[in-house]
Amino acid sequence: MEIRAFRIEETPEGPRGRLVTLPAARLTPGAVQVRVLWSSVNYKDALAGTGRAPILRRYPLNGGIDAAGVVAASEDPRFRPGDRVVVTGCGLSETRDGGFAERINVPPECVVPLPEGLTLREAMAIGTAGFTVALALQRLEAVGLTPAHGPFVVTGATGGVGMLAVDILAGAGFEVVAVTGKPERAEALRALGAAEVLDRRTLDLGTRPLEQARWGGALDNVGGELLGWLSRTVRPWGAIASVGLAGGMELRTTVMPFILRGISLVGVSSANCPAEWRARLWARLAGPLRPRHLDRIVTGAVTLEGLPEVFEAMLAGRHVGRTLVRVAPGDED
Repeated sequence: MEIRAFRIEETPEGPRGRLVTLPAARLTPGAVQVRVLWSSVNYKDALAGTGRAPILRRYPLNGGIDAAGVVAASEDPRFRPGDRVVVTGCGLSETRDGGFAERINVPPECVVPLPEGLTLREAMAIGTAGFTVALALQRLEAVGLTPAHGPFVVTGATGGVGMLAVDILAGAGFEVVAVTGKPERAEALRALGAAEVLDRRTLDLGTRPLEQARWGGALDNVGGELLGWLSRTVRPWGAIASVGLAGGMELRTTVMPFILRGISLVGVSSANCPAEWRARLWARLAGPLRPRHLDRIVTGAVTLEGLPEVFEAMLAGRHVGRTLVRVAPGDED
């Protein structure tokens, strides 16, 4: 059987992705084979597909860290042909072929039955981006953070993770303050639930080890200077979830916020999230944490042919919200 895929290969100019047709027998092995109907585009996918960052640990591989579809074959009795399932992270487009292909083979511990109440398309509208938000909230809850701590900052608020964070956290009772470099999107962010929108370019980040304590907590998509600023401005016993590095991988701060204000900085790694957490987090995303405005957050859908254009827009900072990928047509959406 031949399948279509967006495959990332090594070239003399560095890693590059292109649309190919290849035998399904060449896919990386796994006990569960899924016929992929939907995927989505994440910042990590754009970095991998353009070769801007060394995401892949082996070549060649099909891109795409998200996949939703129907089980085609399974060596594991927990899954049967026809089951609708979701796969995120788990080495997709890093060590194994990913979701930008009509088939994937994956280990059973990476496969989550589609939660009741979600379609496959809706699951990919949430995707790794929304899963990351749910995982971040779980990590913040574990250190005691609640809406009562005060205003909650979301940086990079017009990206996929950012918009879903605004929506999900506002729905969970947080007073969300959205920080963005696209102030023209302020009304759209308020429509998702943001109580306040700050222009990243006009923020006074300060230089002192401790600045005025303003925020109960934060979810940071940006890293770099913004994460350092958050560490200096979170209130005593507040917490920050670090989920991205679009603004830089360095963190410049001091121990002062940690030993004088008792703040927590928690890391969020959705790619290697423990298997026992996955189904529980997806159940929350289909239930109490279900995004209320997916129709506003999804800003487009493309086929595999349209991926390069989306990658370039994302890396140039022109992309807003979530873009879905219609990998293959099907009646099981």
